[in-house]
Amino acid sequence: MDKKLISAATRAMLAGLLCTALLIACRKKDVPAPSVNPGGGVTDTISDAVAEDSLKYLMYQIMQVTYGDGGRTAAGGLPTYYWYSQIPKLNPFDSQYPNADTLLAVMKRYAINSATGRPYDHYSFLDRTGALTNKLMNGVSARALEANNSDFGLEYAPVLSGNNNNGVQLFVLYADKNGPAGRVGVSKGWEITSVNGTTSFTNTYASLRYVYDAIFGSTSSVTLGFRRPDSTLFTATLSPGPYNINPVLFDTVFTVKNQVGASQKVGYFSMYTFASVINDKGQPTNTKTVLDQTFSKFASQGIRNLIVDLRYNGGGSTNTAEYLDSAIAPASAAGKTMYTYKYNDKLMATLNDNKLTTQVNFAAQTSGLLLDHVFFITSRNTASASELTLNNLKPYMSVKLVGDTTYGKPVGFIDFNISAYQKTGAKKYLADLYAINFATHNAKGEGDYYTGIPVDGLAVDYVDVPWGDKRDANLIQVFNYINNGAFKARIAQARVSAAVGGNLHTAIPNAKPLNNFNGMVDYRLSRAVSRIK
Repeated sequence: MDKKLISAATRAMLAGLLCTALLIACRKKDVPAPSVNPGGGVTDTISDAVAEDSLKYLMYQIMQVTYGDGGRTAAGGLPTYYWYSQIPKLNPFDSQYPNADTLLAVMKRYAINSATGRPYDHYSFLDRTGALTNKLMNGVSARALEANNSDFGLEYAPVLSGNNNNGVQLFVLYADKNGPAGRVGVSKGWEITSVNGTTSFTNTYASLRYVYDAIFGSTSSVTLGFRRPDSTLFTATLSPGPYNINPVLFDTVFTVKNQVGASQKVGYFSMYTFASVINDKGQPTNTKTVLDQTFSKFASQGIRNLIVDLRYNGGGSTNTAEYLDSAIAPASAAGKTMYTYKYNDKLMATLNDNKLTTQVNFAAQTSGLLLDHVFFITSRNTASASELTLNNLKPYMSVKLVGDTTYGKPVGFIDFNISAYQKTGAKKYLADLYAINFATHNAKGEGDYYTGIPVDGLAVDYVDVPWGDKRDANLIQVFNYINNGAFKARIAQARVSAAVGGNLHTAIPNAKPLNNFNGMVDYRLSRAVSRIK
């Protein structure tokens, strides 16, 4: 049937069969008692077509009309989409939208950034497996056994090999210590020399896709050959499986000479994701544990400068950004404004009723570190909650950025978990909706960095250089600043190679995006919105 021909009565009936769940489920009073069939199971006859129509309808209602009653009526009042006012009225059942992703893609086109001439929103998406919420909120890896969602706990990048413009080498960017790859020792700078027996790779779609699918798109094991930085070879068969995320990939304390020649301790750690520090049960996660251990080490050694490496960090939970900021900030920031929220006009006008907050403060007591500077290593992959973290600290201390301009995402998500229910009460999970709901600004009102945050010291990311290695151009820049009080011009490969030896490699630009999440989610706001009546 052409969706244009679905009557208003039919749509109203469809809406009556549905309810929107936030995080876990609908309020119990909204769900009728389920009927039980002779086999003992709950009757559930929601077809795929009806489920998709339900998702389109509820997604549109939540974003554009109201969430006050779970998105079930046509009465306006509480649209949640940040740019809702710039979208014309659409019919979510129109046949030009065969699925909810198509409808969402159209909705994202309307709000145009006048500075770039392009849509603001290239962020919003639907998570149809629910794995992302589990990963970000509970700190547990994606459901590795689901189709097209394997997780070996590593990220890699292709580079052009030698003078052959078609030949490609593959290098590991990072590996979670708790993941299948990390447990066998894989780390940044290792070369992947074979994938399931294939040893030759080219800069072609077919070859790059083969590798991507083997590592990220398979539900079975993968056999990878590696060359370590010391040139020794290693082969491992990795099987996907759940693990508690350890976002800290590497940490150490350097001893560096300052401008007057005195030795100083410099803390350094790399972090690839902002999995939440508190899970959906209110309990501390492994992320909190490892961050506490890392900062305890830094405090015990009396570091005077800190390097936070976020070059591959696409963000995650805002509460982790807040926790990290309070651990880094000086005592003078304690209890003061960390950042503020801005919602759409209708939500801003009803703050007393919708339970949303507009301000987050630093902890009443910060960690007590006495830092001269905090240096953030960034890249075009540094996004959202990572950008929030560094932006929050700028009003209170010396913040220096090294590497490359950040991604540019000063806006974030409230997680809407959407499910459909029959009159029997049978539930069918549809998707988690991540559509832009708010913008953030630091205590000085600084934000809106849609084209990214520029760095103070330019440096190239050499993907075959291990964590903490002296050939890392980013570290060269930081140490030069501590030594001399200034950054050098962009650290070029020829200069680094000549100084320390070795043939350094950079990733092929735009060969493929990082496979991790890109954004920031405020689960505190998700809980607040769930209480809207």
